[in-house]
Amino acid sequence: MKGYFGKFLKVDLTNKTIEDFSISDDDLKQYVGGSTLAAKIIYDYVKPGMDPLAPENPLVFAAGPFTGSNVPMVSRAAVCGIAPGSGLWGEATTGGSFPSRLKGTGYDGILITGKADKPVYLFVKEGKAEIKDAAHLWGKDTYKTQELIDKKVGEKASTACIGMGGEKLIPYAGIMNDEGRTAGRCGMGALMGSKNLKAVVVSGNQKAEVADGEGLKAVVEETRDCIKSTANTNAYKLYGTNMYIDLGMRLGDVPTKYFTKSIFPVEKLHGPAFRTRYNMTNYACRGCPIGCGRVIKDFSDDIKRVDGPEYETVAAFGPLCMNFDIDTVVKANHFCNMHGIDTMSSGVSIAFAMYLYEKGILTKEKAGMEIKWGDAAVILKLLDMIIKQEGIGVVLSKGVKEMAIAFGADPEDAAQVKGLEFPMHDSRAYQGAALSYAVGPRGACHLKGCFYNFDAPGTESGLELGITFSDKNDPAQKGALTAKMLHFCELFNSFTLCQFSPMPAPMIARALVAITGNPCSTMDLLTFGERSLNLKRAINNKLGVTRADDKLPRIVRQALKEGSTAGIEPDMDLMLKEFYEVSKWDWETGKPAKEKLVELGLTQPVQDLWG
Repeated sequence: MKGYFGKFLKVDLTNKTIEDFSISDDDLKQYVGGSTLAAKIIYDYVKPGMDPLAPENPLVFAAGPFTGSNVPMVSRAAVCGIAPGSGLWGEATTGGSFPSRLKGTGYDGILITGKADKPVYLFVKEGKAEIKDAAHLWGKDTYKTQELIDKKVGEKASTACIGMGGEKLIPYAGIMNDEGRTAGRCGMGALMGSKNLKAVVVSGNQKAEVADGEGLKAVVEETRDCIKSTANTNAYKLYGTNMYIDLGMRLGDVPTKYFTKSIFPVEKLHGPAFRTRYNMTNYACRGCPIGCGRVIKDFSDDIKRVDGPEYETVAAFGPLCMNFDIDTVVKANHFCNMHGIDTMSSGVSIAFAMYLYEKGILTKEKAGMEIKWGDAAVILKLLDMIIKQEGIGVVLSKGVKEMAIAFGADPEDAAQVKGLEFPMHDSRAYQGAALSYAVGPRGACHLKGCFYNFDAPGTESGLELGITFSDKNDPAQKGALTAKMLHFCELFNSFTLCQFSPMPAPMIARALVAITGNPCSTMDLLTFGERSLNLKRAINNKLGVTRADDKLPRIVRQALKEGSTAGIEPDMDLMLKEFYEVSKWDWETGKPAKEKLVELGLTQPVQDLWG
């Protein structure tokens, strides 16, 4: 099929074998690319009770049909596997130049299994691959690793690598590329570390043939006009994603003091505060006309460049920890990037420790120190202990679910769903978001429902999918709305497309047709997204997920007494029942109904889940 090379690179690190394997046109039509095609590949490896870090278990890097095309904002790649922290479906995405260069190698993705007997890195260039020694890179931070590999292979390559977080198998370790870009969530860095794989290096400029060059050119022009006319474009250029923090607080969407408050001195951490204090510039992923990436130049004598911080990181190390020292937020972000750990999960874990310390559950004797709200020095100390695996840092490195067990805390105070820590979007701000956290494929993920982007008057005209939004605080009909939103948001990690792309659904469909030649209507996109969501749900069902796991802990749903969400608690029972009904998921087992799987062409899940 056009738009693809029709093959993945398959690497077995145990046996040191490298080979191509073909992807059929039928699979490309049904699963398209990115995380959905990765899920199709990974599905056959999934077994109940499996250890994600076992050598035989796969790690998949996958591009999509949009990657490498002239469509703007498509240099994205998905990194997928079974998440070390949850033992369930895990996916992360990253931008920069790595995704385009991955597709430029002449492959649609890379499947990696096995475990090398010593540290290695994989180098893929123009259809050829080598496993190279990485002993000299083991123990190096992510910036130094990329610098050393660049000197070895040339600057026209992109390196996705792990730091100490991945080497030490921290369950929320990420993968860094193009200096500060990251596939941050679900612990994909730990999967790399478990395979003794320090880095994946890609180089190439091969282009997949498109079906309709003139048609694609027209869509590209439409897309560029759409981006130029979008209100947020200039704000992203100036402030990156942290442009949202002011509006987010007004909406009650910025978690504060470990999900117990929503009001804080936002002027100390908003976009203009960073612009005023630091010498900042912006950068773009390949092919993006916006450039929302943040760079701080000459931060200190020993730190010359800091990538970011972006909104999620600012909120996690800022108001969530009651820390309003802007320099500390920058230092924490840089530390996490250097060593390759997720800023959201680490920030939530540190805030949880502060919460438990205030409650007297975590004492000075247990912690080895005082852990008070807003203590900037303690935030940096705890991050250091997490990476060095020292003292209390060992427990904090396991995430809040395991922290609650280790410290004897109420599990209802652990801000996580299915083992994934909450993002920096409060579940009380949008009823639909609360539901999407409960039922989404990787747990508490703000990108799978994206309500903070879409659930507003007038948005439905932009999506053009027959989706009608209502009062964001009204749980009525949020089950049906959330189902459609989850289906739509599956497209981004699969096609692959930046989550901030303003392309409406009809434009996305026309781009897909022009690239692949495969007929696709606007509403077909929702069917594809539904298939993707149900496939990932089937993986989680095979790994033990039931309806009982589709819930939010009390700490993130009990009504607050302040801000615009005061008195609001998500009506989970009402929304879950409607979601299950419209999705045709079985209320007793939590599995997609047999007829739904048959309708979506998911033949193997039918057999595995229903016999």
